[in-house]
Parts: sequence; C-alpha cells; structure tokens
Amino acid sequence: MIGTGFDLEAYMLKRFIVILLLFFSGSGMAETRDVQVFFDQNLGDFKAELATARKEGKIGILLMYELEDCPFCHRMKETILNQSEVQDYYRKHFLVFSIDINGDNPLVDFSGKETTEKKFAAEQRVRATPVFGFYDLDGKAMTRFTGASKDANEFMLLGRYAAEGFWKTMPFAKYKQQAAK
Repeated sequence: MIGTGFDLEAYMLKRFIVILLLFFSGSGMAETRDVQVFFDQNLGDFKAELATARKEGKIGILLMYELEDCPFCHRMKETILNQSEVQDYYRKHFLVFSIDINGDNPLVDFSGKETTEKKFAAEQRVRATPVFGFYDLDGKAMTRFTGASKDANEFMLLGRYAAEGFWKTMPFAKYKQQAAK
C-alpha cells in the first residue's frame, strides 16, 4: 500500500478481473466442439452419398475443398466450423465432406466415375482453398464460396443462402446485403 491510502495490489486485481470478464463475455463464448463433428465420414463414393442424402431428407452435399497447409482452411476449422450452431445447421441440411485438392485418395464422383480427390477437384475447377461447393441431390453444382468467411454469421448466411434456394435468384453478395437490412 502506498502512503496515500491507495492499494495498488487490489486495484490491479480488480483490473485483471474486469479484463477477464470482458474477454470471456459476449459472442466469444459460442459453444465449440471438435471440428470433425462438422464433417461426415467420407467413404469415397459420392454417388452413393447422394442416395444417402436423399434418404435422410437433406438438401444436398457440401464439399469443403482444402489443402493440408492452407492457413485459411485452418482458420475456418478453428474459428467457425467448430461452433456447435454452425455444425448443427449444416449437418441438418447437408452431408458434409472434405476433399484434399492434392489428395490421391480414390473416390467415385457424383456420376459414378472412379477418380481421385485431386482429379475431382481439378474437374470442379478448384484452384484456391478453401472452397465450399454445394451440390443438389442430383450432384449438380448449386453454388460455391471461395475463401474463408469473415465469421460464423457470414458462414451461417451462406448455409441459408444455399439451403433456402436463394442461389437461384441472386448472388451471395446481394443476399448478404438484403440480410443485413
């Protein structure tokens, strides 16, 4: 204690507690889970997965095209795809799989053709990562989003944009503007 009656230790402790409360309050406290909960187990047969999606009442399939060392893919997984609200929404409406655009794992594409992850990604014209490709129950591309979304809210908007069919009538940028009003 300083001779003026000021308790520096108590003051610093109070400031520390306030900073902790501010840090742990608000939207930063979204419930998170292991990011693997976001993805369905990839058995490598997307034609069969279309039938599964149809049987489960899904709207379609979401593919996340990624690279192992992609910093934007990593950021999406660590800050957005691990959030329970995001996982619950996407898992309700889509089967969700990850594709390594440099991967040599064999797969069967939506038409039943045998290929590899790398070849499939090239056929889908994926050149950057991450890319989120939405496909309908016939394996036809609905819409896609290239890059990391800025936050979970934007990624949730993207999900609604695809799931509710807005991709048929307007670009995602316009949908975001209308949603912000």
